[in-house]
Amino acid sequence: MKLTVLYFASLRELLGQARETLELPDAVDSIGALRATLSARGEAWGRLAPGHNVRAAVNQVMASDAARIGDGDEIAFFPPVTGG
Repeated sequence: MKLTVLYFASLRELLGQARETLELPDAVDSIGALRATLSARGEAWGRLAPGHNVRAAVNQVMASDAARIGDGDEIAFFPPVTGG
Protein backbone atom coordinates (compact mmCIF):
# COMPACT_ATOMS: atom_id res chain seq x y z
CA MET A 1 0.00 0.00 0.00
CA LYS A 2 1.29 3.44 -0.92
CA LEU A 3 0.34 6.57 1.10
CA THR A 4 1.21 10.24 1.11
CA VAL A 5 1.75 11.53 4.64
CA LEU A 6 1.73 15.25 5.43
CA TYR A 7 3.10 16.87 8.60
CA PHE A 8 1.93 20.33 9.65
CA ALA A 9 2.99 23.14 12.01
CA SER A 10 5.36 22.15 14.84
CA LEU A 11 5.36 18.51 13.67
CA ARG A 12 6.83 19.59 10.34
CA GLU A 13 9.59 21.43 12.18
CA LEU A 14 10.19 18.64 14.70
CA LEU A 15 10.39 15.92 12.04
CA GLY A 16 12.26 18.04 9.49
CA GLN A 17 9.89 17.35 6.62
CA ALA A 18 6.51 18.42 5.34
CA ARG A 19 5.57 15.25 3.46
CA GLU A 20 6.68 11.80 2.47
CA THR A 21 5.43 8.90 0.39
CA LEU A 22 5.41 5.56 2.16
CA GLU A 23 5.14 1.97 0.98
CA LEU A 24 3.56 0.02 3.82
CA PRO A 25 2.37 -3.55 4.34
CA ASP A 26 -1.38 -4.08 4.06
CA ALA A 27 -1.46 -4.83 7.82
CA VAL A 28 -1.01 -1.09 8.44
CA ASP A 29 -4.66 -0.43 7.71
CA SER A 30 -5.71 2.24 10.22
CA ILE A 31 -4.57 5.61 11.51
CA GLY A 32 -3.62 3.96 14.81
CA ALA A 33 -1.47 1.34 13.06
CA LEU A 34 0.19 4.05 10.96
CA ARG A 35 0.89 6.14 14.07
CA ALA A 36 2.46 3.10 15.77
CA THR A 37 4.58 2.37 12.69
CA LEU A 38 5.83 5.95 12.42
CA SER A 39 6.48 6.35 16.15
CA ALA A 40 8.65 3.21 16.06
CA ARG A 41 11.21 5.27 14.12
CA GLY A 42 12.24 6.63 17.54
CA GLU A 43 13.24 10.05 18.89
CA ALA A 44 10.98 12.85 17.64
CA TRP A 45 8.73 10.35 15.87
CA GLY A 46 7.42 9.26 19.27
CA ARG A 47 5.26 12.37 19.18
CA LEU A 48 3.03 10.53 16.69
CA ALA A 49 2.46 7.53 18.98
CA PRO A 50 -1.15 6.60 19.66
CA GLY A 51 -2.46 8.50 22.66
CA HIS A 52 -0.48 11.68 21.96
CA ASN A 53 -2.38 14.87 21.27
CA VAL A 54 -1.89 14.87 17.50
CA ARG A 55 -4.86 15.08 15.15
CA ALA A 56 -5.17 13.14 11.91
CA ALA A 57 -7.11 13.48 8.69
CA VAL A 58 -7.66 10.98 5.89
CA ASN A 59 -8.18 12.60 2.50
CA GLN A 60 -8.91 15.93 4.22
CA VAL A 61 -11.54 14.52 6.61
CA MET A 62 -10.80 14.42 10.35
CA ALA A 63 -10.27 10.85 11.51
CA SER A 64 -9.81 8.83 14.69
CA ASP A 65 -7.16 6.19 15.25
CA ALA A 66 -9.75 3.56 14.28
CA ALA A 67 -10.25 5.10 10.81
CA ARG A 68 -9.31 2.77 7.97
CA ILE A 69 -6.67 3.79 5.46
CA GLY A 70 -6.00 2.39 2.02
CA ASP A 71 -3.80 2.56 -1.03
CA GLY A 72 -3.47 6.06 -2.44
CA ASP A 73 -4.83 7.85 0.65
CA GLU A 74 -3.44 11.16 1.86
CA ILE A 75 -2.92 11.21 5.62
CA ALA A 76 -2.26 14.48 7.45
CA PHE A 77 -0.98 14.83 11.01
CA PHE A 78 -1.05 18.09 12.92
CA PRO A 79 -0.79 19.20 16.51
CA PRO A 80 -3.59 21.09 18.19
CA VAL A 81 -3.34 24.81 17.51
CA THR A 82 -4.52 27.83 19.40
CA GLY A 83 -5.17 31.23 18.06
CA GLY A 84 -5.51 34.64 19.42
